[in-house]
Amino acid sequence: MSEWTFDSGSPAVQASAAAAEGGGADETADRTSIITGRLKTIYRKSVLPVEKRFKYDYFYESPFMSDAEFDAKPQVMLIGQYSVGKTSFIRYLLGRDFPGQRIGPEPTTDRFTVLINGPEERVIPGNALSVHPDLPFRGLERFGVSFLSRFEGSQMPSSVLRSVTLVDTPGILSGEKQRTNRGYDFNKVTGWFAERADLILVLFDAHKLDISDELKGAIDSLKGNEDKVRCVLNKADQIDRQQLMRVYGALLWSLGKTMTSPEVARVYVGSFWQEPLKSLDNVDLFEKEEQDLMKDLAVLPRQSAVRKINELVKRIRKVKTLAYIIAHLKAQMPTLMGKEKKQNKLIADLPNVFRSILKKHGLAPGDFPDITSFSTKLRDVKFAEFHTLSQKQIDGLDDILNKDIPALMEELPSERDSPETLRAKMGGGASRGVPNIPVPKTAAKYGKQEQFKSNPFGPDSEDKDNYWALQDSADRLRGSFEALGPEGGFLPTAKARSVLVKTGLEKDNLRQIWNLSDIDKDGLFDLDEYVVAMFLCDAVIQKGRPIPAELPASVIPPSKRHLVASK
Repeated sequence: MSEWTFDSGSPAVQASAAAAEGGGADETADRTSIITGRLKTIYRKSVLPVEKRFKYDYFYESPFMSDAEFDAKPQVMLIGQYSVGKTSFIRYLLGRDFPGQRIGPEPTTDRFTVLINGPEERVIPGNALSVHPDLPFRGLERFGVSFLSRFEGSQMPSSVLRSVTLVDTPGILSGEKQRTNRGYDFNKVTGWFAERADLILVLFDAHKLDISDELKGAIDSLKGNEDKVRCVLNKADQIDRQQLMRVYGALLWSLGKTMTSPEVARVYVGSFWQEPLKSLDNVDLFEKEEQDLMKDLAVLPRQSAVRKINELVKRIRKVKTLAYIIAHLKAQMPTLMGKEKKQNKLIADLPNVFRSILKKHGLAPGDFPDITSFSTKLRDVKFAEFHTLSQKQIDGLDDILNKDIPALMEELPSERDSPETLRAKMGGGASRGVPNIPVPKTAAKYGKQEQFKSNPFGPDSEDKDNYWALQDSADRLRGSFEALGPEGGFLPTAKARSVLVKTGLEKDNLRQIWNLSDIDKDGLFDLDEYVVAMFLCDAVIQKGRPIPAELPASVIPPSKRHLVASK
């Protein structure tokens, strides 16, 4: 047996198999399903009655939540001005065209399109989507026929769409085109999708960074969802390195003025479609940026449970605050005479009313509704008809926030878990899987040769740039790596640690092996790094070798050699 290989019976491989016994994607699906079921019960039993009592659907223009919304796949929404590459990005991610796509230099996507998985290719009209019992779009009915006629579904069989739903939005207009009447409130529709999205990608063209009034309005509609926003500086391969630095700086400056969040959103830079780069000046940067973005996308299904909990918590906090506001306004109304006059006075004094409620009940300013739109809503209702505060319902909401939600969070895996408690949390024996999102293959795009293109048996040791001594081992270990449930192609720190601990090696040895194997120092293992770690463990356990101070050149994966060379 070669000194660079190890067999399926080696202790390292057995440890990997043991760590995978709890399964990966299947248990994630079961765990998400269980948590979703509990969230539905919490909402129907304790939150929905309060929403109805204090007219949450009216004041927030947000319909009561349906089971389909809790069960929905993660959603990724793309927004940006026309011709920034939204539709091309979707084609790149899917690896193919999709029904109803429109691409061109002028505004071509004039409608909201949701891309969903299905057995056959077809375009589904918006009216049909909004009444489908298994899809989370019923709330869009409130925007009327004018919007629904510009809303459609694109159904197709897709491994990507089995994991997520993509939302392609109309190209945002600029200049004179902004005067076009869309026939519906674009910003309100964008806000509706933003509330339900797991990730929001705002795309910019490296050649036109001007933020039009309509784009600014769309970004404003994302308020309250800034944690989901990522920016994409697309078509960056069409400018040189110096121009890119200027454009990147200008974009950050513009975003700082436009977005209210204290932290600037993450900006991915590159060329996000299938065509080869027009300039290879920044090829390494663009490749790493694309890998990071695809990793963000790929882990969405596994973060779905956390996102559902987070969204319900935000909604409960707003419901609780609304209950205090409505009850306060009700309590200020006279019993018999002067009701209209008192109501107008309260509306005019709403800023002081908010401050008084905030101070009395210790609420957070961010949980209060927008004062301008709330004032408008108040003018169309009668305060005297409001309900009084139900302390029992408020206590129920507090119990959810202080007891039920923390208990649910405890059931999710964390880095504090031992391998045993991790497996207990994840359950075992699941029936359904949550596949990772397949990411595009990009070697040719970045001017690199596809692996094995010239020889199906791989390069030989004379090819110093492409030969890897552990390639055969990597081919054999791929199955055990996938069984561990990598997220976006990467083993999380806790899971990678569990594999190493099960080898039985001393802690000092494992620390050295980790330092050598985690070549890019991101705290995660991809397949190549996992193979290196298994090789080192096997070399110590089976062959009694000392751990080297540095990896031999032929053991370093070709994909990582530039990192070692730069040190």
